[in-house]
Amino acid sequence: MKRKATGGRRHPHRGRRRYERDRPPIEPVVGKTQVVVRRVRGGGVKVALKALEWVSVSDPSTGKTMRAKVLRLVKNPASRDYERRGVVTKGAVVETELGLVKITSRPSQHGVANGVLVTSR
Repeated sequence: MKRKATGGRRHPHRGRRRYERDRPPIEPVVGKTQVVVRRVRGGGVKVALKALEWVSVSDPSTGKTMRAKVLRLVKNPASRDYERRGVVTKGAVVETELGLVKITSRPSQHGVANGVLVTSR
């Protein structure tokens, strides 16, 4: 809290409004699928994944998209801490039944997990 030149305390002229409120980010991990639906300003809804079990995998060589079970997080270039904690974000590489998959969607923003096959088994 800032103080006046005289040393007196400055009090805020108003509190925080509802539209100014913040909330902690949702950090999706590998596990049984959990979806969070939140009401946002304007009455819309945002869907986020809290945990993901499946990913839609696009194979660039065949052009086909398949659903694959996520086994584990291999690496996450966004943050070493995320890598340690197993947080899946855009750009993260996960191991699936089909092989290594790079996540192209933003699970905590889009509510889905899409990815591109990097190496097949």
